[in-house]
Amino acid sequence: MDDKEKQEISLIGRLLSLEALIVVMGIISLGYGIYNRALVNIFWGVLILIGAVVLGFVRKKDWKQHWAEQEELQRRRAALAKERKERDHDGN
Repeated sequence: MDDKEKQEISLIGRLLSLEALIVVMGIISLGYGIYNRALVNIFWGVLILIGAVVLGFVRKKDWKQHWAEQEELQRRRAALAKERKERDHDGN
């Protein structure tokens, strides 16, 4: 398989991705709601599109770095709590 075929497969995969299908469904629901003046469909269309945007941000986030930062924060809090406990114990 050459590079051009791989690029075509990759492009098709991106076009048919779950996120793209979610966006298409949101647009269809929104369009149907606007065309037929159906507020429920407009609501769901807007909600689906907002959800797709949020999903895009969540997928782009570097989760390994996020959890490493959370673990470091947890260690710092534990060390601070231990220092406070020792200080309180020494003060009494």
